[in-house]
Amino acid sequence: MESRIILNKLLLLGYIAFSEIGSKSVQTSVIVLLLLLYFSINMTIPITKWELGKKSLVILSMVFIGVCFVFVDSFFIILLPINLYEYIVYYIRKKWIVLALTLLPVLFVTESDRLIYVLVSVFSFLVFVMEIQAMQRLENYEVQNDRMRIKIQKLQKQLHDNDEYIKQSKYTFQLEERNRLSQDIHDKIGHSMTSALIQMEAAKSLLVKDREKSNELLQNAINISKDGIEKIRVTLKDIKPATQQMGIQRIRLFLDDFTAKQGLQTSLLHKGDVEMISPLQWKVIYENIRESLTNTMKYANASVVSIEIHVLNRMLKVEVKDNGTGSSNMKKGIGISGMEERIASINGTIIVDGSNGFSVTMLFPLP
Repeated sequence: MESRIILNKLLLLGYIAFSEIGSKSVQTSVIVLLLLLYFSINMTIPITKWELGKKSLVILSMVFIGVCFVFVDSFFIILLPINLYEYIVYYIRKKWIVLALTLLPVLFVTESDRLIYVLVSVFSFLVFVMEIQAMQRLENYEVQNDRMRIKIQKLQKQLHDNDEYIKQSKYTFQLEERNRLSQDIHDKIGHSMTSALIQMEAAKSLLVKDREKSNELLQNAINISKDGIEKIRVTLKDIKPATQQMGIQRIRLFLDDFTAKQGLQTSLLHKGDVEMISPLQWKVIYENIRESLTNTMKYANASVVSIEIHVLNRMLKVEVKDNGTGSSNMKKGIGISGMEERIASINGTIIVDGSNGFSVTMLFPLP
């Protein structure tokens, strides 16, 4: 803040030195010594961190100016306004009152110095007002930075809490799923296996005494075992999701995470029977979508990315398109080459277009 004030004081010192040194009334060495003393006192003011110390140095500087004014040269009075501003501003915030107070010493100035004193007072006032405004802007910026820092900390905490909530939700879901599976095995499969075991034990004990009854019990055990095996198959089928659900869900999870981290709007649309897509094709689709979005973030300067998966009669079409700047002269990098290699491994092809935004179109036959 005090850079303009220091410059103002240096200008006034230079002006006094230029005007007074060489005059016949006062020796040059005395003027130089007094100016150096004033300079030393005023250069100590901005260095001092203690507020009372600053005030004391400003008062000392004004006393020094008064002594020089009375006993050496009246021209030293032009150094007074800037020190008055420095001191009065601690107690009075209204700028025009401060200006009026600093103009009061003009009553004690000689008529020849009166005009220059008024001009210096007004100039110093303008300098001081600019310093105050600059300081206020700096304080406002600091307040805004503090508010932004607090908001960022809150957002980081919310993100952390959300991550913890998601982890806890996943863990809770896993526990619930384990409990459900355990209950299904106990209620459906466990009872069947226990009943079959009882039937076989009874058949064993009757094997010599009553073969007909023993065969009946064995047949019951076989029927119960078949029913138990069927329940196991149904349970495993319910647990294992469909291939298309695994592929679509994996891409959705990736897009949700990508949108949250990068702030890029994404959309996913699929048409046709996506159950026809093989696991290997889902793997290639996922990796190429991820590579395309990485390129979009690096080069496209886009805000929206749309992904469309379209299952035709014999072909599968996957398009990733953004609204970025695009490029008419694109060079193949490691990313695009990698996508081409992955598509080629499943007998597909890829089309990259940068004329209207940036788009990657993948085409390959259905199995």
